[in-house]
Amino acid sequence: MSARRLGLPRRAVSQILLTQLAIAAGVAVLATGLFLAPLSAQLDDQAMRRALAIAQSAAADPALAVGVLDSGASADSPVQSSAERIRRATGAEYVVVLDLDGIRRSHPSADRIGLPVSTDPSDALAGREVMEIDEGTLGRSARGKVPLLAADGEIVGAVSVGIAYDSVRDRLLGAIPGLLAYAGGALAAGALAAYLLSRRIQRQTRDLAFSDIAGLLAEREAMLHSIREGVIALAPDGRVRLVNDEAARLLGLAPDATDGCAGRPLEDVLGAGRTADVLSGRVTGRDLLTVQGPRVLVANRMPTEDGGAVATLRDRTELEHLGRELDSTRGLIDALRAQDHEHANRLHTLLGLLELGLHEEAVEFVTEVAGVHRTTAEQVTEKVHDPLLAALLVGKATVAAERGVLLRLAGSTLLPDRLVDPGGLVTILGNLVDNALDAAAGSAAPLVEVELRAEGRTAVLRVRDSGPGVPAARREEIFTEGWSTKQPKAHRERGLGLALVRRLAERQGGSARAGEAADGGAEFSVVLPEALR
Repeated sequence: MSARRLGLPRRAVSQILLTQLAIAAGVAVLATGLFLAPLSAQLDDQAMRRALAIAQSAAADPALAVGVLDSGASADSPVQSSAERIRRATGAEYVVVLDLDGIRRSHPSADRIGLPVSTDPSDALAGREVMEIDEGTLGRSARGKVPLLAADGEIVGAVSVGIAYDSVRDRLLGAIPGLLAYAGGALAAGALAAYLLSRRIQRQTRDLAFSDIAGLLAEREAMLHSIREGVIALAPDGRVRLVNDEAARLLGLAPDATDGCAGRPLEDVLGAGRTADVLSGRVTGRDLLTVQGPRVLVANRMPTEDGGAVATLRDRTELEHLGRELDSTRGLIDALRAQDHEHANRLHTLLGLLELGLHEEAVEFVTEVAGVHRTTAEQVTEKVHDPLLAALLVGKATVAAERGVLLRLAGSTLLPDRLVDPGGLVTILGNLVDNALDAAAGSAAPLVEVELRAEGRTAVLRVRDSGPGVPAARREEIFTEGWSTKQPKAHRERGLGLALVRRLAERQGGSARAGEAADGGAEFSVVLPEALR
């Protein structure tokens, strides 16, 4: 049944406050009852012990025993006088002295002297002391009974003392107002604490109803696990709070990682690296690029009020591939445009030779022009048997020629057509050659040399350039995502090519290193074990 049907307020803070007040009131009532129950028993015990003490004191008076033995049962006997004196002095309801037959020798009502007692005196006459709450002729009372002994120790009667039970009840009722005052104070303190706590909960829950909170949680779960953007929530201590399905996919985590990662440190989930640094906030900025496995990711991190953070991840792998293909296409277009102008010049030259009647010179000119392009393609295909790599090198040679850079194959180059993953090697070689062309373009004698060879099942790739080289102190830093000395292009970010090269090499169990070429430029070496069949 809903809170609305029960007439309860809908707001969560109001329901919590009412619940806390009900609990505080219940605890106060329970504590009061638990205190009053033993208090009543304690007051009864105190009254019975007082009655017993008075009876013991009276029985210790030897005159009572003598009076029981020597005088009769009358209102003017010395036993009645002593008993009334004790009663008035102690405030007892009655002090009754009886003989061995149970006949009263004293009583507050003189007309009852000489009559049998209304309760059984056998225990006291047998020598036992008795404490009890019982009904008598004077009503309910707390009683104490003791045997009355003669000088020789013989039992000659008993003394029974009663404390009016109304006085016990009065003491109990008198204690209740003070107890209720304490309980009320405790209840007021509890209500104040409940109110302050409810105000804090109101701020934290934004004054929402429980149904609204439950709905928000359900919507959050559905949204987080359905959106096509990775989301990771982190606690203030760096532990993972939440990983949605898309984040698990992008980061290469197990399918059940959305539950298994909660509560674990971020470094334990992802391992050390740039991705963990970006998500934890050690690397700051917007739209930060990182490489996780084969994927290029864009990460953004937003701190939360409690000191934690929420990070979002977007997949830019396909966009990066398209960007690189666009760069290659633009390079080829530029090369084709240059070739078009060059081809037009050559046609004009050929036309001029023919119009001048220099037919033999025209034949030689055509043969030379066609031979240059055929020679380049033949040189590549003779040493690189994989068609994808060969086509890449031929295209790069054309682009290099347009940029005024000589692209050549090293003499030791020889790679058979037995590659396990030619597409991966195309990516590695294309990135290295592009970087080398950029570095060599401004040098005195622009040169890029490519070496591809097989050592058993291991493929070894080296790319050298005539550029300024890479300082020894930065040869590891250049493989970090986002590191680049070039201005970023409009369609994509810089600083991913070498990071992808190393990731692809390490994914195949290999390595990628930067060093110094023999002529002073840079040399990049990639070793790929088990790259050939």
